[in-house]
Amino acid sequence: MSNQEAYEKMYRRSIDDREAFWDEQAQLIHWHKPYDRVLDYDDPPFAKWFPGGLTNICYNAVDRHVAERGDQTAIIWVSTEVDKREHMSYRELYRQVNEMASLLLELGIGQGDRVLIYLPMMPEAIVAMLACVRIGAIHSVVFGGFAALALASRIDDASPKLVITADGGMRGGKIAPYKPLLSEGLAAVTVEKPAVLVLNRGLDTPPCPIEGEIDFASAIARHAGKEVPPVWVDSTHPSYILYTSGTTGRPKGVQRDTGGHMVAMRQSMKHIYGVEPGEVMFAGSDIGWVVGHSYIVYAPLLTGATTILYEGLPIRPDPGIWWSLVAEYGVNCLFTSPTAIRLLKKTGAEWITRHDLSSLRTMFLAGEPLDKETHRWVTEALRIPVVDNYWQTETGWPILTNFAGLGLMELKFGSPTKPSFGYDTVLLDETGAELGANTKGSLMVRPPLPPGCMSTIWGDDARFVKTYFSSAKEMLYATFDYAIFDDDGYYFIMGRNDDVINVAGHRLGTREVEEALCTHPAVAEAAAVGIQDQLKGQEIVAFVVLMTNAVPPTPEELKNVVARQIGGIAKPKFLHIVPGLPKTRSGKVIRRAILAIAEGRDPGDLPTIEDAKMLDVIRNAVK
Repeated sequence: MSNQEAYEKMYRRSIDDREAFWDEQAQLIHWHKPYDRVLDYDDPPFAKWFPGGLTNICYNAVDRHVAERGDQTAIIWVSTEVDKREHMSYRELYRQVNEMASLLLELGIGQGDRVLIYLPMMPEAIVAMLACVRIGAIHSVVFGGFAALALASRIDDASPKLVITADGGMRGGKIAPYKPLLSEGLAAVTVEKPAVLVLNRGLDTPPCPIEGEIDFASAIARHAGKEVPPVWVDSTHPSYILYTSGTTGRPKGVQRDTGGHMVAMRQSMKHIYGVEPGEVMFAGSDIGWVVGHSYIVYAPLLTGATTILYEGLPIRPDPGIWWSLVAEYGVNCLFTSPTAIRLLKKTGAEWITRHDLSSLRTMFLAGEPLDKETHRWVTEALRIPVVDNYWQTETGWPILTNFAGLGLMELKFGSPTKPSFGYDTVLLDETGAELGANTKGSLMVRPPLPPGCMSTIWGDDARFVKTYFSSAKEMLYATFDYAIFDDDGYYFIMGRNDDVINVAGHRLGTREVEEALCTHPAVAEAAAVGIQDQLKGQEIVAFVVLMTNAVPPTPEELKNVVARQIGGIAKPKFLHIVPGLPKTRSGKVIRRAILAIAEGRDPGDLPTIEDAKMLDVIRNAVK
């Protein structure tokens, strides 16, 4: 049987005999009590996977490996920022997670309580995540690049009992203070303020005491040697909340379950990434993003593999740092973003060829669309298969991919290949009609969504349905991306069809940027778009209309407003102050026209525009 035939057989079974297929995959994890049924889909579009089954993520990721591979390295921490390296065995990870879980219990954290984790890329972040799921608490990791008000909005939404943070982090050799941002964020929250646990890294950060803060080092010392039994929770129990931007200003809390999440992670390592117990996975992401959750933390540890946790940039101290780590630690699978590869491409292939990469079997890329030339370049430079895969925070694992574990199908540059198991994909035109090959349409998935996908939006089932399942004649999951597939069934992603900007894999809602700009007293309204960028995928361009008689701020001043409120990743590359914005007669800003002009394209026919002169306003600004 060819690789293509093996894939087709498994894929068709995952769609046509869904419950039998996922019942088999569920045997890859430990169940304290067997589930009552594979799938409860009595209330579409809410899919409940393996209900009635009792299990625990931490037990599966740590405890069950200790007897067989206790001395094997679980986590390799490499920080080029503070020049440290640490190896943590599964036995040592077990010890630290139990002590952290004991501390959480002492602080009053129990099953269902939320813990917000605002930490740099350090081992304690993984320990905290695992300690939460050990006791049935729900963690919400916030990316360290987010600023105070973005942090506050997530605290308001999740209502955590505890925030775990550090004095600061490092990026590019510069200190990023965490505590001052948290302090500012806490001042803006509207819910009951959580307790704060602080890890002191000894960085030269400005003093910023937080009322009632708890020092981690002294607190954890009281729990030395303590063991906490895992809390067996139902498969449908929430494991974590991870916030993702959308077309509205309020971030969406993607809620992940427990059992389905584990099954998806474990089978994806086996079938997609081809990583077996004892092998080494290196995902060059951040734990604040979904790739970090899935493929730095959970999937490798559930598998019994070794994961590399990297704090630093891919070009510092030199552009060969990642390749040196692959060689030194015998990495078998490397996962990063097209942006990182474009950055490394600028420095040349010689940084790759000077290292022994014989251990590396495959590289996977995800985060934003992968252009053909970058795909071709890195494949030729590495001389191994480089697999594009397409997925989202909402799904937690690939929608479209190739399958290293089954045997790779033919690779096509720029294509994330074919649908993954359980994803019944379809392309629709604007009328909701299904499209065939070689025609661009909106990429949709027929529910139920497979295990591992979001179960709902935290605290807002109605928003979950309205956001993701209301855009077609029949109930379909909307990815908000345009795609096309060729005569061989290979998909190509064509970009967003909503108002989310993707900057180097970081998804930012246009409304978030616009609302930040509008907090400046001189700003009347704003529009933000994401223009194509060769390195980052997209860059933010903002257009601002000022209040009448306002003292004009400088563009840099307005850019910094966004950076302070959301974070540096959201700072517009270009900002133009204009007298007005192109709008429809009903008052909606025509962003697609603004985007077209900003990218030097013809905005096309706009029959509903209120004042066509506004197009010239945008043209003059971008000149």
